[in-house]
Amino acid sequence: MTESRVAVVILAAGQGTRMRSALPKVLHPVASRPMIQHVLAAVAPLAPVRTIVVVGPGMEALIEAVSPAETVVQMTPRGTGHAVISARPALQGFDGDVLVLYGDVPLISTDSLRAVLAERRRKPEAAAVVAGMRPADPRPYGRLVMCGEMLEAIVEAKDCTQEQAAIGFCNAGLWAIDGRLLFELLDGIGTDNAKGEYYLTDIVAVARRRGLPCRAVEAPADDMVGINSRAELAQAEALMQRRLRRAAMENGVSLVDPDTVYFSADTVIGSDTVVGPFVVFGPGCTIGSGVAIPAFCHLVGAKVGDGAVIGPFARLRPGAELGDGVHIGNFVEVKNSRLAKGVKANHLAYLGDSSVGAGSNIGAGTITCNYDGFAKHRTEIGEGVFIGTNTSLVAPVKIGDGAFVGAGSVVTEDVPADALAVERAPLVIKEKRAAEMRARRGAGKAKKRTQGKR
Repeated sequence: MTESRVAVVILAAGQGTRMRSALPKVLHPVASRPMIQHVLAAVAPLAPVRTIVVVGPGMEALIEAVSPAETVVQMTPRGTGHAVISARPALQGFDGDVLVLYGDVPLISTDSLRAVLAERRRKPEAAAVVAGMRPADPRPYGRLVMCGEMLEAIVEAKDCTQEQAAIGFCNAGLWAIDGRLLFELLDGIGTDNAKGEYYLTDIVAVARRRGLPCRAVEAPADDMVGINSRAELAQAEALMQRRLRRAAMENGVSLVDPDTVYFSADTVIGSDTVVGPFVVFGPGCTIGSGVAIPAFCHLVGAKVGDGAVIGPFARLRPGAELGDGVHIGNFVEVKNSRLAKGVKANHLAYLGDSSVGAGSNIGAGTITCNYDGFAKHRTEIGEGVFIGTNTSLVAPVKIGDGAFVGAGSVVTEDVPADALAVERAPLVIKEKRAAEMRARRGAGKAKKRTQGKR
């Protein structure tokens, strides 16, 4: 297969009114990635000579999201055939294969794309090949009317006769079309249908009237799930998560309770890592090998080295970089900070805009006070440092290698290497005052009770 002779047209001009959203439908995320970017990722291995996304007016955010793909604007929504016609100037003179697919089908696989291309090029070459599927509920879909190997027509659901409605083989919306014939066929379609629109599917009838062969190839129904509503978005998310979980386990990751773990499309996890229940990986996470991530952790934009322990109940925010063997315990939050090999912060700590040297220990309740109300500042902690419980490190501040900081300290100045820093108000003890306080409070309560009875 000569993949360099492929051009791709992705239809994404729909407003997605059933989504009830100001955001263009194809920008809604699946596995933390806009659904159209899943489509572009599936197309990329084919190395198309042109990738053209058909958008609607005013969709600047979508144009930015699909860059560097080309975009053309369908000014008036007049159906799928008209949407492809909008790409005519960009495809002028192209004589290779044209793949046409939809931007709201995020589970499409490269294998399915290759399958329709291979079928179009099979001798005798077809004018058009469409991917078909056999969904559990065929009612919303156009039906593929076959005669042996030949595809004779595609009938939209609203236009089906009773006999056609009984067909289980349905249009999946993925096409491979001979670029030499594409616009000739589109010029032959009309609007005599229930919606009064130019249907792309009508090119089959146009081609067959000219004696040109058309065929269909079956694709997995899960690959072809389209999204038109929030409910369908949730269904696609569930299918994508099953794929990502299965791929992680096949790559040597243990998921204690797979159905409760959520991945992003770009999550990378090394082998022999164990992920507990209710763990969420947001975008931009790279996790090493042999890592333990117990239950209820949330990670976004984090890099974790081999053999680290994260959680339970830990949060890693963007810019968190944890070296090999780092221990982050329960209710510890790390943001925009680099923790070197062997650092431990096992309880109730916040490390933001900081660096921590190898082998340092961060006590429970420690926080880096990184924000002064106007700007963020950094805290630098050296190697082999001990930070006592309930310490506040007021940035900008540096703690030298091997230093000790006593529990309960508020550190506002740099601490030299190997120094001991303790900052506490003197403890005041007043003998027998507790008994006096109890007596005084008891008398006051008795007086209030007496006044209340008058």
